[in-house]
Amino acid sequence: MFKSKESSIQLKLFPDPPKQKMEINNILSPKAYTGLASFHKYWGKKPIESLSFIIEQLTKEGDIVADPFIGSGLIAKESLELGRRFIGIDINPFSIELTKLFLQLPSYDSYLHALQNMEKIIKPFIDESYRMYDERIGTHYLWENNKLVSVWTKNVKNSKEILTPNSIDISLAEKYSSYKPQRLRQMRFFTNSRINASPSITLNDIFTGRALRNIELILGYIEEQINPQVKRALFLTLTSASGQMSNMVFAIKNRNKNNGKPSRSSNAIEVGSWVIGYWRPKFHFEINVWNCFENRAGKLLRILKNEGQSRKYFFSENSKDFWNENTPALLINNDSRTVLQRTPPNSISLICTDPPHSDRIPYLELSELWNSILGKETNFENEIVVSNAKEREKSKREYNRDMEEFFRISERCLVPNGYIALFFNARDSESWEYIKVLEKSAKDLRYLGCFPMFYSATSVIQDNRKGGMKSDYILFFIKQGQRSCFSFNLFSKFPNWSYSLPERLE
Repeated sequence: MFKSKESSIQLKLFPDPPKQKMEINNILSPKAYTGLASFHKYWGKKPIESLSFIIEQLTKEGDIVADPFIGSGLIAKESLELGRRFIGIDINPFSIELTKLFLQLPSYDSYLHALQNMEKIIKPFIDESYRMYDERIGTHYLWENNKLVSVWTKNVKNSKEILTPNSIDISLAEKYSSYKPQRLRQMRFFTNSRINASPSITLNDIFTGRALRNIELILGYIEEQINPQVKRALFLTLTSASGQMSNMVFAIKNRNKNNGKPSRSSNAIEVGSWVIGYWRPKFHFEINVWNCFENRAGKLLRILKNEGQSRKYFFSENSKDFWNENTPALLINNDSRTVLQRTPPNSISLICTDPPHSDRIPYLELSELWNSILGKETNFENEIVVSNAKEREKSKREYNRDMEEFFRISERCLVPNGYIALFFNARDSESWEYIKVLEKSAKDLRYLGCFPMFYSATSVIQDNRKGGMKSDYILFFIKQGQRSCFSFNLFSKFPNWSYSLPERLE
């Protein structure tokens, strides 16, 4: 239930601007993501501490900072709060929408009011699809091989109660099983075994019919909203909760938590989560859609409560407004090469970016679920990425060719003595080829050095998978002018600073 008085918790996304006395350890091993940065699951987030430090040290107020692969959008608000202008580009429509949310958060009261109205109007219809024989509402439905095996609900003490499904539970599930989505666009997938995707996957494979029906009830309410900031926040709340609404929530059996000792119940079952990819286990949960949405909305409410009256930053999606009227930010959903090619030469002071790293994360393929909910079309053809989907023809060879082109265009856009700070890491040498080529072929761009940054994105996959990458290098380049003003007094003090290109981390 959404209440007007939320408990105050200390969540802060954007810390005070970094000072030269900032501890080096804060840059090399930044904290895990909190506040708004933790609201939405997006792969490849980069820590605020490092972004802020680089922006403040390598630019001055009024300079233009650009991120051509904006991803989670964390850098946008940080740049503007430091008094810089900003250009954000991404081929992923979801990334641009998330960045817009960061720059123009709704007020706590307006978001709360919308949620309370939704609860009155929509929740009763959602409840009816989970209503049990005794009028209680089901919270979790455990499925095994497409058979409903148990229903979880709350008893009078608000404790979990696990029941064997009866005829009412089974008939309700069957009632919605043939539901076909009307508002959601069908997703486009490729044959990618790494994320368990194939062209035949549909929304009805990802969700139960009941979940789809309830998601579209929520969508219908959101689409009627007038306040653009509230509307965007509600859309992104839904996308943030969508993984837990799906058939991709693992049911975990007999996990030992007591240092190897058996759990109290040998039949204990825990609720897992959607981690990465489109794996649909035979043993999985269907979770009450309203509960999933309410949990994510409550998280954003607490963040907005802590943020107070957050400053709203004006952005344009029109390049002419940015260059002719000096608007603070430009956000464009397109191929970064296309946008930068149209950018005036010698105009950007710093390009600080985190491009796709080899074949680690096929961003558009993984974001297709969110873009389907947002109603956004995706441009898979021009994405710079390595994909295991052979029909996409996105091999490491094409990736290196595309990244070389990106750097040549970026060099043109930089002011003399402007910088590129590149977050990158890969275990195979082929993924580094474009950087090696740049060293030899770039006209005015010179490699300066790098240092490794170790961090956790609080990702189960990243932190625990064997061979998973747990660090990035930050590589620095400069566009040489008549007289270089570059000084690495601070950076060169970092442990493991190197003037050479990185070697594979073991």
